[in-house]
Amino acid sequence: MDVGELDYDLPPELIAQHPAERRDASRLLVFDRATGAVRHRVFAELPGELHGELVVVNDTRVVPARIPIESPRGEVLLLERLGGDEWEALARPTRRLKAGRRYGPVELLEHLGEGRWRVRLEGEPAGETPLPPYIVEPLEDPARYQTVYARETGSAAAPTAGLHFTPELLAGLDVERVTLHVGLDTFRPVGEERLEDHRIHGERYEVAAAAWERIRAAERVLAVGTTAVRVLETLARGAPLAGRTELFVTPGFEFRRVDALLTNFHLPRSTLLALVMAFAGVEETRRLYRLAVEERYRFYSFGDAMLIL
Repeated sequence: MDVGELDYDLPPELIAQHPAERRDASRLLVFDRATGAVRHRVFAELPGELHGELVVVNDTRVVPARIPIESPRGEVLLLERLGGDEWEALARPTRRLKAGRRYGPVELLEHLGEGRWRVRLEGEPAGETPLPPYIVEPLEDPARYQTVYARETGSAAAPTAGLHFTPELLAGLDVERVTLHVGLDTFRPVGEERLEDHRIHGERYEVAAAAWERIRAAERVLAVGTTAVRVLETLARGAPLAGRTELFVTPGFEFRRVDALLTNFHLPRSTLLALVMAFAGVEETRRLYRLAVEERYRFYSFGDAMLIL
């Protein structure tokens, strides 16, 4: 697949800089694959669009991972705990940093290439919320970049499809949990000309045995977000209940456990958009994104959602 097929035009003003005032007040574009029908709803109306699906959420929690450093002025962004007090991190300005030196609470141990470092952190992470670079306005309440069901700390970014849920909305649904700790590579643009040449980095996941039994036996499963899709489809291919997944979902993929998808509107040339195209169809996804732009939906992490049935 030519990566140019993942492009689309988006007016900059449609990139949401703040979450909706109330989580479930965001808009919801509903697409029925069987009929081709499209409906424009509010997220609070989600239960009325479902047909008994088991709703699977990713309960990862975002690490307060952005740690500023003073000299040279820059930052360390924690990506993943390697064990004990050692982490993999991004650090900048990389060319002015030196292995063996301490910068505030962080000691740089080894440069891994491409701005990545193995670091030792003193204590637990106590930095700032690591918002994506397209959000340029400050976040008043860091809790709004966590889902209300976030439990297992370990992500460098939020599983944003889940940001729309309120406790009241969840209480009326049949919900099961999985955990996948989101890495920044999930959002890294595809740089190669062919999608197949892109290498996706592994992410850690874990699913309780009882949860997987419920999911496996469910008549229909709604995956909340692309991260939940990757966990479910990894396990559906016989993987262990805990490990790392490098599953790369692209058009032509055979979905074995996901029957419906709830997702936000994603960046052009992203692996997340490729996954949505694999589920909804390339041309259908392009049509839906054009419609979302025309209807002035809000895009990306704090934007609106789409339900694909």
